Amino acid sequence: MHTHAETNLEEETLRLLNWLGYFGKDPEGGISRLLYSESWVKAQKALETLFVDEGLKVQYDEIGNLFGRLEGNKYFDETILTGSHVDTVKNGGLYDGQYGIIAGVLAVKYLKERYGPPLRNIEVVSMAEEEGSRFPFTFWGSKNIVGETGPEDVKHLQDFNGISFVDAMHGAGFTFNSHPIRMDFKSFVELHIEQGNVLEIENKSVGIVEHIVGQRRFTFEITGEANHAGTTPMKYRKDAVNAVSRMVHTIYNTAIQFGDPLVATVGRINIEPNIVNVVPGNATFTLDARHIDKNVLNQFTDQVISETEQIADKMGMIVKADMWMDADPVPMNPELVEVIQRLCDENAVNYKKMHSGAGHDAQIIAPHIPTAMIFVPSHKGISHSPYEFTDVNDLTEGVKVLAQTLYELAYSDEEV
Repeated sequence: MHTHAETNLEEETLRLLNWLGYFGKDPEGGISRLLYSESWVKAQKALETLFVDEGLKVQYDEIGNLFGRLEGNKYFDETILTGSHVDTVKNGGLYDGQYGIIAGVLAVKYLKERYGPPLRNIEVVSMAEEEGSRFPFTFWGSKNIVGETGPEDVKHLQDFNGISFVDAMHGAGFTFNSHPIRMDFKSFVELHIEQGNVLEIENKSVGIVEHIVGQRRFTFEITGEANHAGTTPMKYRKDAVNAVSRMVHTIYNTAIQFGDPLVATVGRINIEPNIVNVVPGNATFTLDARHIDKNVLNQFTDQVISETEQIADKMGMIVKADMWMDADPVPMNPELVEVIQRLCDENAVNYKKMHSGAGHDAQIIAPHIPTAMIFVPSHKGISHSPYEFTDVNDLTEGVKVLAQTLYELAYSDEEV
């Protein structure tokens, strides 16, 4: 049976999610709130008002990250950071990113009303950008918080309408960071939907993330020989599609042999000349491989490259593998993971320790600031879609675990 407080939390969580989701609501469905767009500006301004209404001290950094601070005891001069990204993909869902911001506000509101000012500052951040949906650059918000990026990375970028990154940023009222990186952040806790189906399948309310996977992405290019489909006997063909089919089959078999948590995906295949009556002479396909252990990921991709080369050689063709992404796995802070696990045990939360198969702002911040990540389930694993959904019971469970974690980190005399 729900208590009155729990019912209010459920109602307030849904109300604020739908309220923020109004900014960027797309006639084609879902939310399209791209970096420095009009809807992005309105969303940040609306959140600024919400932060002020909840008694938080508001500040933007120069690139547009928005911070709302609950002031702590000046003696500590340390800040516990929580929040997530405010931007969306095109036709995105109601929960990705913005749930972490809303949950941060609700958690801080609860703590302030129940316990008063914390010993350490708590700040909720609405990060400018994570998705890379408007410009071909990801994690602009979090990379600026930790000083991993600057003008050189983005000044030549344009969006799909030819608008430059710099013009869009200036148009939204922001510019490049010129101030020193803040050194007062003691820890960062990001609450996010899982964007996978593990928690739902295993009937868990909360996931405690231990690692964010590393990723390697490749384009494989196969060179065979185009020829007449009717006059070229099978044994004399250098058919690029035949080679691709064997390579893809081998890649998936190898991935299954490596076992969980390795995942491998061939997501795009292009064929040339792509004509019904011509033996395909050339083809390309992509490979996305992920694992929590860098060495295992490297072993897998090295083996795959070797196997594809052997297939091409036997068939009298050439294959070239171009790696265009190589992101290391990122562990979450073990002490923070232990704190969250203890709190979940003490409060009888139905949780699972797990890894994240998707990238998040937490992976950018973790090498610089002790970082933890908490998941709540995603129905059917659907994300980046108007059909994204998380049950309100799980949403509120996430808010409660976040509030307990922030209490432990910001109100305790002990160092974590």
